[in-house]
Amino acid sequence: MGAIPNDDLIKTLKNRFEKNMSRHTGIDWNAVQAKLETNAEKLEALHEMERTGGEPDVIGGDQKTREFIFCDCSPESPTGRRSLCYDREALASRKENKPGGNAIENGVFDGNRDVVGRTISSIANTWRIR
Repeated sequence: MGAIPNDDLIKTLKNRFEKNMSRHTGIDWNAVQAKLETNAEKLEALHEMERTGGEPDVIGGDQKTREFIFCDCSPESPTGRRSLCYDREALASRKENKPGGNAIENGVFDGNRDVVGRTISSIANTWRIR
């Protein structure tokens, strides 16, 4: 893991969780933390979201599967993830004002995340922590 050790990241996530209880009514932080501590891949994804200026937080859960859903709740697109096309094809088709890269190759999305959003400018990354 990069600049933020696991303990610091978990403290950051816990503080955000406690400050925004309306996002996850009825979800117990201890259950979320237990899942995070046993899933290094998901913790790394949250670290990357945090590193690039995002504010990941729990927005829901599934009692049957005991999964938690995280979303980047930053008020605007983080600087580290702005000016990207969705994929290489979209980037290649841009003739003017070409962005610096594409979201797929920059790891913004991966197989463990579901893309949710009403418009391309309000896309949020969500995924289930099993």
